[in-house]
Amino acid sequence: MKAPRVTLDQWRTLQAVVDHGGFAQAAEALHRSQSSVSYTVARMQDQLGVPLLRIDGRKAVLTEAGGVLLRRSRQLVKQASQLEDLAHHMEQGWEAEVRLVVDAAYPSARIVRALTAFMPQSRGCRVRLREEVLSGVEEVLLEGVADLAITGLSIPGYLGAELSDVEFVAVAHPDHPLHRLNRELSFQDLETQMQVVIRDSGRQQPRDVGWLGAEQRWTVGSLATAATFVSSGLGFAWLPRHMIERELKEGSLKLLPLDQGGSRNPSFYLYSNKDKPLGPATQILIELLRTFDTLPLDAPYAAPEQA
Repeated sequence: MKAPRVTLDQWRTLQAVVDHGGFAQAAEALHRSQSSVSYTVARMQDQLGVPLLRIDGRKAVLTEAGGVLLRRSRQLVKQASQLEDLAHHMEQGWEAEVRLVVDAAYPSARIVRALTAFMPQSRGCRVRLREEVLSGVEEVLLEGVADLAITGLSIPGYLGAELSDVEFVAVAHPDHPLHRLNRELSFQDLETQMQVVIRDSGRQQPRDVGWLGAEQRWTVGSLATAATFVSSGLGFAWLPRHMIERELKEGSLKLLPLDQGGSRNPSFYLYSNKDKPLGPATQILIELLRTFDTLPLDAPYAAPEQA
């Protein structure tokens, strides 16, 4: 890649001339001599081969090309400043990135709210979000490629902060044979029907959480796919209520009238990587995740302003 001929200092100088209304004013704002500012801009024009300013009376005015380049240069200078700020924050122990792995059943609305609130406080720290299912979350944390993990499973050797429950409900299409029985259902009724289950994304010890031992089982890769299958009349499943509220209201899914176990409410937990010290950005994100976990999913909210 060819090295740039124009420096960031030169772009800053051009911006100062335009923003402050002239070479003399720019020189005063930059604490430099007027001749130095004039030479810098003239040198830029020679290096670029494009006129940036023209003299209109006693005032320097941007050319059309100068206006285009000036607008692009503002973003360039801003990004360079942000990069320097990030280096400064990293020197103070601020993380460049926080890696968060979340079970796909956890409400994404809560994650979105927490990350929205985190942005103005992040100081350039990125969040790398990864979704897994069941033991896949645990494996990612234990492999050391996640700083924070949200899962509905207990991870041995880790102390997790308890989050809210996620309600799973047994559902099928209204025209499914189970609904046509027109009575309270038992587990024996379910065993004769096809169950749709979500594949555990873990590789070491995948689990068949929720499978009843039904004669027929279809395994899919995501909760969204499971919801699509079941709402189309293919089998029954336990699905997070927050993910299927629309289908329940529209009538493409209907709660199964089970005599017991029709609703399950596993608790979810927030874990941190115990082999890595918690940096300031990670600690802020932890508090935001816990804060927004307690709010109703339909509650209005606004991201807090940066202190």
